[in-house]
Amino acid sequence: MNDLSLSQRAWEEEYRHVTWGGSRSISAVEDLLAPGSFVLDAGCGNGRYLLPLSKKYHVVGSDISLVALSRARNYLEKSGQHAVYAAASITHLPFSNDSFDAVVCYGVLQHLFASERSLAVEELIRVLRPNGLLFFEVFGTNDMRFGGDEVENNTFRRKGGIIYHYFTEKELELLFRGFDIGEIRSIMTEKIFRGERYTRHHIKGIARSLKSDI
Repeated sequence: MNDLSLSQRAWEEEYRHVTWGGSRSISAVEDLLAPGSFVLDAGCGNGRYLLPLSKKYHVVGSDISLVALSRARNYLEKSGQHAVYAAASITHLPFSNDSFDAVVCYGVLQHLFASERSLAVEELIRVLRPNGLLFFEVFGTNDMRFGGDEVENNTFRRKGGIIYHYFTEKELELLFRGFDIGEIRSIMTEKIFRGERYTRHHIKGIARSLKSDI
C-alpha cells in the first residue's frame, strides 16, 4: 500500500471523530481579496474556513478525505451556503492552470513529507493566476507537540499514521521561493493542559505568486 493510500486511510479515520468546532476567521483574506473572487480552500477538512469563505467568494473545497468533504457539505448546506467540492490530494490538484485568484492553505503542508511539500507548492503555483495570493499556516518547531517517532528531519508520525512536520520561517521562505512573501510571522500561544503550561507555535503568512501573465 503506498503512502497516499495510507494517508487517506488515516484522515478518513481522523474525521470520523473530529467535531465541528465552529467557523474560523478569514479576516486576512477579506483584507486583501475582493468579494466574488475565485478561491481554493486546499485541504478544507470539515469546512471551518470553507463556510465563511463561501459567504463572500466563489469557493472550491478540496480534501483527501471523503468523510471530511461530506461533513463540510452538510455544514454549508445547513447554513444555506454553497461550494464546489473535490476529492484530491494537494500534491495532485484536479484544476486547470490559472484557475484561482487565491488559495487558502491552513494546517495542511505540515502533514506532508518533504517531497510532497515541494509537489504541493508546485501545484499551488500552477492553479493560481498570475499575482494570485496564497494564505498559509503551519506548525512551528517550538510547538508543544514537537517530537516523537521521527521519519524525516523535524517530521514525526503520530498514532494513526498522520504525519506532522514542524517548520522554521527560513524553511518556509525556501519552500515558497516561487512567491513574493509579503508577510510571515510566528504566533506563540499558551495552552494549559492538566495544570501545566505549554506553547503552541504557528507560522502564518501571505505570499503572492511571481508567475508572469505573459
